[in-house]
Amino acid sequence: MHSARFLEMRREALGFAIGSVCFALGALPWFFNTFGAVTTNATFFVGSLFFTTAGFIQLLLSGRRPPRSGGSRADLYDWWSAAVQSVGTLLFNVSTAAALIAAVKEPDAVGVGWDSDAWGSVAFLASGVIALGALRRRHELWDFFARSPGAVWVGMAGSVAFGISALGARVLPSTGTIADERWSALGTFVGAVCFFAAAVMTRPGATEREPAPASGSPSL
Repeated sequence: MHSARFLEMRREALGFAIGSVCFALGALPWFFNTFGAVTTNATFFVGSLFFTTAGFIQLLLSGRRPPRSGGSRADLYDWWSAAVQSVGTLLFNVSTAAALIAAVKEPDAVGVGWDSDAWGSVAFLASGVIALGALRRRHELWDFFARSPGAVWVGMAGSVAFGISALGARVLPSTGTIADERWSALGTFVGAVCFFAAAVMTRPGATEREPAPASGSPSL
């Protein structure tokens, strides 16, 4: 039988994976052209909810504790990385919800689609940088496999991509239009793909070391 931590890690990875798929789909132009602004923004909003759920599971996962005396510096970085990322997911909740409400009110309005949230993207970038600090002191972590090199660097790449998306989505004061819709969509898509890959890399089957079943016990 799998441990409680194994099941929580599975839910975490699944949440990030499903959320990533939603953001990747929403960023595709053909998806918007086929299903319209309301469905596209609803897809982004649902994806943000999966991200938030997975982020809180990551933050509250057994062994990850708030910064306090007695913990290692790696544990401190690990906790703060998860905490800052959770703030970023909440900011994405707000921006995707606002875009969905706007689309429901005026589905045919120009520029009603969701664009990457600047502050949420900054939080993701900060979380990625802190995670790199935890990775450098990986031997001190509460779980050596909590921060795998591949997943951390791919996640960082995804955060950079979301940041590029936010830059492309900024509104130009001189014209009142988005700076570059193509970079905005591409950054969101690439960021989502990176977070999906990171979720696959951190799934418990790849990181958790379950004890071998006792002799004669059925294999699960």
